[in-house]
Amino acid sequence: MIKIKRCLIVGCGATGVRVAARAVAAGYRVDAIVQSAASARRARAIGAYAQAIDLDQADFDVAPTERFFYFAPPPRNGRTDSRLARVLKRLNTDTKPRATVYISTAGVYGDTGGDWVDENARLAPGTDRAVRRVDAEQQVKAFDHNARILRAPGIYGPGRLPIAAIRAGEPILADAEAGWRNRIHVDDLAEIAWRASAADWPPGVINASDGHPSSLGDYYDAIADMLGVPAVPRIGWAEAEQRFSAMRLSFLRESRRLDNRCLVAALGREPRYANFRQGLAASLPAEV
Repeated sequence: MIKIKRCLIVGCGATGVRVAARAVAAGYRVDAIVQSAASARRARAIGAYAQAIDLDQADFDVAPTERFFYFAPPPRNGRTDSRLARVLKRLNTDTKPRATVYISTAGVYGDTGGDWVDENARLAPGTDRAVRRVDAEQQVKAFDHNARILRAPGIYGPGRLPIAAIRAGEPILADAEAGWRNRIHVDDLAEIAWRASAADWPPGVINASDGHPSSLGDYYDAIADMLGVPAVPRIGWAEAEQRFSAMRLSFLRESRRLDNRCLVAALGREPRYANFRQGLAASLPAEV
């Protein structure tokens, strides 16, 4: 009897569907839990079995799986990830996954004033959103002591660029006040997540960043230049506090530079898009 290799992806959005495609190509049956009917259609189009499930409300079952990927965000409120808890409760059987991969956020480090941050840095989440991520990491570690946790910064790529805002000339915070930004291309993050489910990937936490922090202005200016439109104007904090949402301001108040040497060692190379200029060149054709 041929054993079916199974893979479960909870939160099969832009990153998850790319992981799903890799799993299907490797001969896995992929069960995907998604948030919307549109996401379900995208997952099915690459060969996954997808269900749109409300992780806050719906009753659901999950089959035993070899590779378990959890990419769904925590709830919008509170200080714990109740969604993850519900999924883990259904997975907590005698047959644990062979590999557990969780995409967390670099926000768990909080603001370091622009200092470099490696995986041993003290966690200092500055928002309830980041506190929920710390809780999720702890849940994942308790579920699987060999879990692979990827702390990702801002994810960019096709469909994830501020094209409309740049064309409209919407302002951004001046570089002198905005601090450092870290990024990872969505294709690289998907590749990292898939590789992290392999037996030779080291357990524990890894910063899933391209390792080349930059200013916010450099990023926006590069996109504007590629689009052939003027650079967006800069504003100071006083005006930003009047114009920007509370969530956007919370991101801007934090500055850090992510050390990705552990990632490079695990991959055996730098990410494919080792800086955002390379990644933008691969992403803009689908946007313009």
